[in-house]
Amino acid sequence: MARLHARIGTLRQLEILLAVYQQGSITAASNILHLTQPTVSMQLKKLADDVGMPLYNNIGRKQVFTEAGLAVVSSAREVFACFDRLEMNLADQQGLKTGTLKLAVVTTAKYFIPHLLGDFLKLYPEIDVEFKVGNRQQIINRMETGEDDFYVFSHPPENRDLVLHQFAPNPLVAIVPMDHILAREKDVSLERFAREPFLIRETGSGTRHAIQNHLNSRGVSLNVRMTIESNEAIRHAVMSGLGVSIISEHTFAFGGTNGLTKLAVQGLPITTQWFLVRLQAKQMSVIARTFLEYVENEGRSSLLAMIKDS
Repeated sequence: MARLHARIGTLRQLEILLAVYQQGSITAASNILHLTQPTVSMQLKKLADDVGMPLYNNIGRKQVFTEAGLAVVSSAREVFACFDRLEMNLADQQGLKTGTLKLAVVTTAKYFIPHLLGDFLKLYPEIDVEFKVGNRQQIINRMETGEDDFYVFSHPPENRDLVLHQFAPNPLVAIVPMDHILAREKDVSLERFAREPFLIRETGSGTRHAIQNHLNSRGVSLNVRMTIESNEAIRHAVMSGLGVSIISEHTFAFGGTNGLTKLAVQGLPITTQWFLVRLQAKQMSVIARTFLEYVENEGRSSLLAMIKDS
């Protein structure tokens, strides 16, 4: 029997397979690869023949991957990651920093991470960045694929083989409309604040997780009026008088404060931290290591100064 690597298809076929898996359909993969659908289907059939097992089943218009297909997808990712690391290592030996940094961050972090990246890319203008944003559960789901170099959380998942790098505080503060009756108060009890109609992030949000843990530990229940799936929508809903909320101070500062005021509430702010998280089992590329060194040195200092001045 020929060795496995001699039987399994070409790099192009593996690239096509990854595209179908990531895009969710042959049609979408064909568009992004600039290939015809018959070409994509033919290449995948050849790859399946080489593997000797079906890679996916067609259910309606969706391709549902088999166990064998998922195994090939996982190995294909490793193959291309090796090529990426080789390219970065060769560039590094030439005194160049080129390649792609892949970041996936929770939604609240999108307000300040671009500022951190801006300063980093001024130092290394040849580096590209893939920047993904989602709620806490969506970013945890991305970790399952291991495609990204780093993940940014305020509440990293537990019981996983992760390396955590704490790099900045993330205080959660109370906000109300500027004309709210409590806005004139200098010291509001947590119980009084919690009686107001409250706007909360969706299940899976790190901010919601922190708020509920903090209030539960103090025996305080919220008067939840509405669940809202974005920080921007919460800010505008508070401005519109629909209720009060607790959000990251970074959302309040960088997202804009017009029509809002930060409220002094006993027991607040909720003190949390930002973490740069990576998979322990994943080898760091030259670019990933360069970014981590930057964050742990000048990046952290400049970010803390920016947060203080915001």
